[in-house]
Amino acid sequence: MNNPSKVLLTQYSHGAGCGCKISPALLDEILHQSKITAIQNPKLIVGNETRDDAAVFDLGDGTAIISTTDFFMPIVDDPFTFGRIAATNAISDIYAMGGDPLLAIAIFAWPIDKLTARVASEVIDGGKQACLEAGIPLAGGHSIDAPEPIFGLAVTGRVQLTALKRNDTAQVGDILFLTKPLGVGILTTAQKSGVLRAEDAQKAPDIMCKLNKIGSKLSQLAHVTAMTDVTGFGLAGHLLEMCRGSQTRAEINLKNLPLIDSVEFYLAQNQIPGGTYRNFASYGTDISAMSESTKAIICDPQTSGGLLIAVRPEAAAQVQQMLKEAKCYDQPIGHMQAQSQNQPLINISSQ
Repeated sequence: MNNPSKVLLTQYSHGAGCGCKISPALLDEILHQSKITAIQNPKLIVGNETRDDAAVFDLGDGTAIISTTDFFMPIVDDPFTFGRIAATNAISDIYAMGGDPLLAIAIFAWPIDKLTARVASEVIDGGKQACLEAGIPLAGGHSIDAPEPIFGLAVTGRVQLTALKRNDTAQVGDILFLTKPLGVGILTTAQKSGVLRAEDAQKAPDIMCKLNKIGSKLSQLAHVTAMTDVTGFGLAGHLLEMCRGSQTRAEINLKNLPLIDSVEFYLAQNQIPGGTYRNFASYGTDISAMSESTKAIICDPQTSGGLLIAVRPEAAAQVQQMLKEAKCYDQPIGHMQAQSQNQPLINISSQ
C-alpha cells in the first residue's frame, strides 16, 4: 500500500525492527539481577529458562496455550508495511512453537505531536492485514503517547502437546534448515542510510511480510526435533540458544546459507547495523574464527526472519519437499554434533 502522506517512519526512530532488541549479554545481566522469583506452576511447560519463542501453558486436555508478545520501532518507511511486518514478526512465535494462532492484541505507541492519526491508522491497517492472512482477529489492544512510534502484538495460540516444538530439544546428527534468506538488517540499514538502490527496495519487506505458517505443518512430524525463529539475535544467536539448550554444537556450511540478493553489495559499503556488533560482542567467543563479512551475515539482526529447524536425517528429504512446496528456502545449512571441549558451539565451514 502506498502512503499518500509520504511520511518516512524510520526518521522517527533511533533503531529499526528487531535490531532494537537489547543485546543477549545485557539481557542476561538484567534477568540475573532480578530479585523476585516468579510463581512456579507445573502447567507452565515452557517459560523463560531456554529463551524460547513463547510461553506454553498446559490446558490438561492434550493441548496447550501459547502466549507471546513482540513489538519494535519502524524498520521501513511506509506505515502500512511497518504494521504488517511487526504483526507478522509477532505471529511467527506461535508458528515457531508448532502451534496455530488464535487471536492478537495490539501494542501501540505513537508520538502524537509528530505524526498524524492518518499515518497511525495505516500502521494499524498493516497489522490487521497480517492477522487476516494468518486467519485471526486483531481483537483490541492498548495505546500510549510516546516519543517514538512502536507497534507490535501480543498473540495467543494453541498447540497439541504432541506437536509442540521447542528450541532446546535438538539431537546429535540433526540436519538444520533455515526457511528465509539472511540480510534483512543489512538492507534496512542501507535504506536508513539513503543508499538502498530502487531495484532492492522491496526485497527485505517481501521477506519480512511472509508468514511462517509452515511451522504448524512441520510440527506434525515427530522427526522435527527442534524449531525456533531467527530474529534480533541473528542466526548465530538463535542457533547458540538451540545448542546450549540441547547440549549440542552446530556445523554450518557457509556456502549453503541463503542470502538476500545484493547483500554483498551493501556489505562492501559497510552498511552493517549496530545490532550486529552488539550481537557478536555478546556471543562471538562461542563461534569459530571467521571473516568480517561472514560475521556481518550470521550476526545480522533479522526482523520477521525464517524458521531454524532441526530434523532427523531420515526425515530431511520430506522436510525439504515441504519447504519447497511452501516456497521457502529448502537446502540444508548444516547439522548438529556432540559438544566437545576443544570445539566452539558453532563452527563455520566453507566446504
